[in-house]
Amino acid sequence: MIRQLLIVLTLSLISAATIAAPKPWVIADPSFVARSGATAYFGEHAGSGYQIEIPDDWNGELVLYAHGFAGTGPTLVVAPPPLRDHLLSQGYAWAASSYSSNNYVPGVGAKDTHKLIGLFSGLVGNPSRVYLTGFSMGGHVIGLAIEQWPNSFDGALPMCGVMGDSELFDYFQDVYLTAETLVGNIPAIPTPDDYLTNGLSSTVAALSGLPPFYPSSLSATGETFKKVIENLTGGKRPTFEESFSFGANGGSFILGLASTGNGRENLSTVYQFDDDPSLSNEEQEFNDMIVRVAAASQYRRKQGLGSNPGGKGNSDSPPITGDISIPVISMHTIGELFVPFHMEQIYARRVASRGNSDLLVQRGIRDVFHCGFTIGEQIQAFDDLVDWVESDTKPAGDDILDPEVVADDDFGCQFTQPAFYRTGAIPGIPGMPACS
Repeated sequence: MIRQLLIVLTLSLISAATIAAPKPWVIADPSFVARSGATAYFGEHAGSGYQIEIPDDWNGELVLYAHGFAGTGPTLVVAPPPLRDHLLSQGYAWAASSYSSNNYVPGVGAKDTHKLIGLFSGLVGNPSRVYLTGFSMGGHVIGLAIEQWPNSFDGALPMCGVMGDSELFDYFQDVYLTAETLVGNIPAIPTPDDYLTNGLSSTVAALSGLPPFYPSSLSATGETFKKVIENLTGGKRPTFEESFSFGANGGSFILGLASTGNGRENLSTVYQFDDDPSLSNEEQEFNDMIVRVAAASQYRRKQGLGSNPGGKGNSDSPPITGDISIPVISMHTIGELFVPFHMEQIYARRVASRGNSDLLVQRGIRDVFHCGFTIGEQIQAFDDLVDWVESDTKPAGDDILDPEVVADDDFGCQFTQPAFYRTGAIPGIPGMPACS
């Protein structure tokens, strides 16, 4: 009889000496040159660098930009949003913060981004409307901010966001646990420090088929691993195959993320080898056998993130609950495996659980890169958000919770704009499926 393993991670596994102290952050020069017909403001505020730009024909509205993960180094950098030129051309002012800490600190980012409203009001005047836009961890920042300060914002556009908060890091752990278990190992908890340089090579060999080997050529075990990853990241869908086998954020990339970690768990995760939601005997045996890990409460709230060693003090963040009160358009590339598409599905379920689905539109974009949106796709989404806020008419989106819709060969085509690399021309990604 196969015995289920349960390992509860506690703070006692980490000595106080291994937890890094908060860094002495250094704010990079935030100065920048305004576009013609606009005025630039920049400087330091509340421990962050900031940038603000206001067109001469300002329409009275403000767009806040939330940047993504900026690494763990000591230098805090602020930069304009990719939509800068479009915003200015339409009369919008924009503002951005470096945040007062690096590391994965969406709670810090949410507070510092919210502080921009008061700063802007003091420098320029009160905006009539405030929008939020951002990428990756910036999407997480947005998800928190609109729930923490619901009366401060009018509309939000998170893109490739970590909308499932802690469940993204659960997925990184799932990659490790799944790969090791499938090849016949009992995964070490925590992941050994030399795993990527030592232990991983034998696992990759077991997942590989004939040359050119993993991830484009897989053994039977490797094919099972790929299917588990597909199901964990959103289910059967176009561009997954191309992403896993050839993408920069694909099968090789995710093994580089594979590890256990503080605040990660898999107590209720179901691992599946095929598209049938019911468990076969083989799947049940695997689910009974795989190591189960429970996260310590100091590193994880219910769906939220706990204290982050090495980050700014009080860097924890509350969960994204789905308790939204303003229009939100959330957009995601459907192939990438770094911050996968299932983040959107998790967010959709949380929003639905609060009875707020009427305030959420989600769109899939056929791409294999993290945040691989064209500027045209970003402009369309932002303009649709503004129209929604102003007219109270909800725009179109994709039904991302219907497995049949997501598995359709044309899923994601409605909002994907033509680009040279989406027709099979991208180097190293052969046969990208075109829309019919």
